[in-house]
Amino acid sequence: MGASAGPLVRRHPKNPILTRDDVPYPVVTVHNAGAVRFRDRYLLVFRSHLRNGRSILGLAESGDGFTFRVRPTPFLTPAAEGPFAAYEEYGVEDARICALEGAFWITYSAYSRHGVRIGLARTEDFERVERIALITQADCRNVVLFPERFGGRYARLDRPHSQIAPWSIWISWSPDLVHWGDAQILLRPAPYHWDEMKVGPGATPVRTPRGWLNLFHGVFQTMDGAIYRLGAALHALEDPGRLLGVADEWILQPEDPWEVAGYVHNVVFTCGAIPEEDGTIKIYWGGADTVLCAGEARIDDLVDLCLERPRPPL
Repeated sequence: MGASAGPLVRRHPKNPILTRDDVPYPVVTVHNAGAVRFRDRYLLVFRSHLRNGRSILGLAESGDGFTFRVRPTPFLTPAAEGPFAAYEEYGVEDARICALEGAFWITYSAYSRHGVRIGLARTEDFERVERIALITQADCRNVVLFPERFGGRYARLDRPHSQIAPWSIWISWSPDLVHWGDAQILLRPAPYHWDEMKVGPGATPVRTPRGWLNLFHGVFQTMDGAIYRLGAALHALEDPGRLLGVADEWILQPEDPWEVAGYVHNVVFTCGAIPEEDGTIKIYWGGADTVLCAGEARIDDLVDLCLERPRPPL
């Protein structure tokens, strides 16, 4: 396997690619960005903390996927009225973007005094965005949609909260993207492993010839606090509820100074990745919940890792 010759994910030499200094309105962080290609441009919908500690979503665009310009106003801020307002009171966070059936669907975490749940929004042009529904109850976050239907139904990965078992990745199904059910657990944290505290969906799954590539985050609790790393799993193309392999090793961990220290220490956290025609994938991650970083990997290396060096999913 070619992946053994060097790091699986090659960091961009100009990391971090976005910081608060790049944002033309007052924020204190830039991190955790959903990513997509649109009209030959790379778009990021990123999270920022305001000076009151709550979060909004901004939008940045690029021609090469690494040098981004932030739009002059935020992309999505907490609703001030209507049915979403009570559930977005504390902020909107961690968008994922899924290109599906002629539109872009955005799942985001909505925080309020009632907990955290997932909002679903829709856009066709990234100029206008429409909130569609709140698609989970509390407490659930980190929802990613698969970019096609399976037997007429939509599929998503999510991470409900439980005090009984470690936080795990589940799959759910829907006829209309709004009503979800038939949930089943897919991937649990492994004891005394790099992800033993919790796992959660990261980027929108990427179709490859050998399966759906799922880049997820895993957390390990140490005496000095938690460490967030990235891992990879592969789902069957015809049935994403069937796992073909979960990589035993992480693919990225905090190493650069802006990943080790910041708003939350020792964090790399992805919400977006974009496959390229040359067989590589651009991965975007938040560093220490403070800055935004990027890197590249070979898709085949990540798939090989899932299939050749797996660990039990449950």
